[in-house]
Amino acid sequence: MVGKDNLRAEDLNLCFEKLMMLGKNGIRKGGVKMEGGIITEWKDIPTELLLQIVSLVDDKTVIMASGVCRGWRDAICLGLTHLSFSWCSKNMNNLVLSLAPKFTKLQSLILRQDKPQLEDHAVETIANCCHDLQVLDLSKSFKLSDSSLYALAHGCPNLSKLNISGCSAFSDSALAYLASFCRKLKVLNLCGCVKAASDSALQAIGCYCSQLQSLNLGWCDNVSDVGVMSLAYGCPDLRTLDLCGCVRITDDSVIALANRCLHLRSLGLYYCQNITDRAMYSLAHSRVKKTSMWESVKEINDEDGLRTLNISQCTALTPPAVQAVCDSFPALHTCSGRHSLIMSGCLNLMSVHCACAFHAHRTASNVAHPAH
Repeated sequence: MVGKDNLRAEDLNLCFEKLMMLGKNGIRKGGVKMEGGIITEWKDIPTELLLQIVSLVDDKTVIMASGVCRGWRDAICLGLTHLSFSWCSKNMNNLVLSLAPKFTKLQSLILRQDKPQLEDHAVETIANCCHDLQVLDLSKSFKLSDSSLYALAHGCPNLSKLNISGCSAFSDSALAYLASFCRKLKVLNLCGCVKAASDSALQAIGCYCSQLQSLNLGWCDNVSDVGVMSLAYGCPDLRTLDLCGCVRITDDSVIALANRCLHLRSLGLYYCQNITDRAMYSLAHSRVKKTSMWESVKEINDEDGLRTLNISQCTALTPPAVQAVCDSFPALHTCSGRHSLIMSGCLNLMSVHCACAFHAHRTASNVAHPAH
């Protein structure tokens, strides 16, 4: 959407009343045109007001408004920076082909689909026309091939956020090629991209995308320690990493992340059953290292460090190792309503508790057994 988000409905109504007010000497038969007045035709609505109006309506209405007249089309096409086609359940491909050459100033484009519609020539048109694009969502675009990634690499080098989750046809060589051109990537979702998310592709990402902060590798079971360690060394600002279902990784991956990615806030290890206590202790010790490193510079905040850790189905872990992590990162919670240390399927870890859960239990015990 475009324009000011805080424009109130009453302000908009007042603007319309002023704009459509007809002068005493300017009324013509039909009541729209006027001479010497504020507005003569619909097309004469000021661009700034028009963009404020379209900021209040849904994207489907914005597209319809762009077809009212040439003046509206030009104003909207040049002023619109964010657009979503996710509402389009049919003919999304043709709609993109038709509109992409007009909306050349787009910075954010959402093309999320429930049923695959997009084809390569639509993405190629986007790449050829929307060179300012920074955010692109192509999730569940099962029909796309490597041609789309090659086109984006050349046409949209400013991409900072890319979602290609579920795009199972992409290859790792095409993803590596994209990474070599789109070096400003900060958020990348590769969940379910089994072919694309290989160690060689992750090595390219680690080499070229040093600004990366968030990466989803969920169920990319070709990923091993080689790829994750490349990320740890090449992307030091990594803050969120989901390795859910990456069954080949071992403690070495977690140790590299703990030592190299000092800003890591969220780590998903669901069903990574090769993870052992060694990985947990490395996370716990990384907190100690960071504290000693920063204590002379600034006061350590309890919110620094891990805030979310998913170790569900990591059945090799023991309570002492997980408790060490929980004790090292106060933002990790096991208490009701604040679960950020997720341990589903690990019945042997039921004794692990965060500090506030322990205090709550102690308070309840004191109430149940008051001092005499």
